[in-house]
Amino acid sequence: MLKLPSILSRMQKPFIFSSANIINYTNTPPKTPHSNYINNPFDTLELCQSTKQIKQLHASTIKTRPLQTQLLYAKILSFLSPLSSPESLNYARELVSHLKAPHLQVHFYNSIIQALSNSSEAMALYKEMITKGIYPDTYTVPYVLKACAKFHALEEGQQIHAHSIKFNLNSNVYVLNTLMRLYAVCGIIDYVRNLFDQSPERDLVSWTTLIQAFVKMGFAKEAIQAYFDMCRENLTPDKMTLVVVLSACSRLGELSLGTQIHETICNFHDVGSDVFVDNALVDMYMKCGDVDSARQLFDLMPDKNVVSWNSMISGLVQQGQFKEALDVFHDMQKIGLKPDNVTLVAVLNACGNLGKLEFGKWVHAYVDKNRIKADGFIGNALVDMYAKCGSVEQAFGVFHSMKCRDIFSYTAMIVGFAMNGEAERALEIFAEMPVVGVKPDDVTFVGVLSACSHAGLVEEGWKHFEDMSTVYNLQPQTEHYGCMVDLLGRAGLISEAEEFIANMPIEPDAFVWGALLGACSIHGKVELGESVMKKLVAIEPVRDGAYILMSNIYSSANRWKDALKLRKAMKERKLKKTPGCSLIEVNGIVHEFRKGDKSHPRNEELRKLLEEMAIHLQSPGQFSNSNCISYYSLCR
Repeated sequence: MLKLPSILSRMQKPFIFSSANIINYTNTPPKTPHSNYINNPFDTLELCQSTKQIKQLHASTIKTRPLQTQLLYAKILSFLSPLSSPESLNYARELVSHLKAPHLQVHFYNSIIQALSNSSEAMALYKEMITKGIYPDTYTVPYVLKACAKFHALEEGQQIHAHSIKFNLNSNVYVLNTLMRLYAVCGIIDYVRNLFDQSPERDLVSWTTLIQAFVKMGFAKEAIQAYFDMCRENLTPDKMTLVVVLSACSRLGELSLGTQIHETICNFHDVGSDVFVDNALVDMYMKCGDVDSARQLFDLMPDKNVVSWNSMISGLVQQGQFKEALDVFHDMQKIGLKPDNVTLVAVLNACGNLGKLEFGKWVHAYVDKNRIKADGFIGNALVDMYAKCGSVEQAFGVFHSMKCRDIFSYTAMIVGFAMNGEAERALEIFAEMPVVGVKPDDVTFVGVLSACSHAGLVEEGWKHFEDMSTVYNLQPQTEHYGCMVDLLGRAGLISEAEEFIANMPIEPDAFVWGALLGACSIHGKVELGESVMKKLVAIEPVRDGAYILMSNIYSSANRWKDALKLRKAMKERKLKKTPGCSLIEVNGIVHEFRKGDKSHPRNEELRKLLEEMAIHLQSPGQFSNSNCISYYSLCR
């Protein structure tokens, strides 16, 4: 409640609107004589320059002309409504609650509700307005619906929807568009479509809202169809519409559709070059696999912001072009543009896949120097980078220092320990998840089962596999079945692995059969390997992994003629073995080695060292089986 006497009591020197005081506040001569306030305080209101002066005039009116306070409230609200400072809004909010008929009007509420549309107070003020018998108009409803959409207040929004029907406002396109947006934000696509279909008038905002709702709910095809329907209605899309529909093309990976939309953009002369549209185009081409078009468009962009660079760097990382991604990042640094969290995550991903540990450490130092919290995406990316670079202790250090760990944090650490041979520690981290209330997902269990496989923990692997469905309500996918076959195969339980595949509820794919062929390679199961190879070739006729593994199996069994036949078959089918590649970083420089490549400047020294290692490995007591290689390590 507005405590008017307290306002007077706090005023040590009541403000009197004399000529001198007006000059002090405005530096201009008064528009009215000194006696003007006594005769007409409303003219004096026009001279006020701040909320403080309004309050002083209000207090003086209460003291000298109490009968005019209601009328003055209306005048003051007209002055305060355009202002947006918290002080002005709070003062206006209290004044309107004291305003009575006939001075109380809907436009006063509209002005304050509009200013409060980013706050939940807008809904409270709307309820107060209805309680006082003030009916909303076509301005009131959209302002309140904006607040409902911001706070996902579906129930309140539906009440306002009912009011719009009751007060005959539901045919207004502005009201319908904001209703569509509310239901889109709340994820009720059927309501959005029904409102759109029933709308007597549709403008560009109506179509864009519908398209955006389709994209948000995962109906990318419907979004693109709506876009072409809109074009047939002779409506020219604006930049917002184009960005949304291009995001739908990105999700679908439909390059032809994206290219078609790009061509239509070039025909819209009023759209022109826009950084947001260009960013969406770069993102679309990248996600559709057309790196060259994305790069060409990026290079021609007259204006680039951090999102432009992120689209290029992240897109190259997603396409596996990690070196190129880091080159673009270096170009970004040269122009002095500061990277954001999205940039850093993409760069860390590239570092992890290239084994560029030193550069990854530089990114980590940049994060610390700029006081960026190593939580969330940044923290998870650091854990993943260190783990892929083999620095598992540094990965665990980042993980341990994170204040907020989510499922991705735990999964990254579990997978990191598993790939670095720390199976026991991986399982310890997994055991911690239910204690802290983090539920594992499909990827987490791939890490857990891989850890069990590499450590030979058959019984524990079985338990975790069964817990997926019985405890966590997760249905195993082909990756999990492949991990189990690998677990059984590595442990020498070949018959059990065959039986496991035979009882699978889903059709085994190349991942499953590849795991079994890898087990045949480890344990020299020639006949079974031949059978498995036939299945693999039928599934993946253009991949060379099955041929290479089977050739190694024949070689280990001294069946050189059969191995030679496979090599000839590869040549006839024009299958070339993907050369092996190794990366290592020394003193900040990444050295890359490919099979058959002699271009390294210290190649002769390296060759002699490898010969010495080979002799040592062939000595008694050393491991000499060179066929312990997985199917997918050959195919990558």
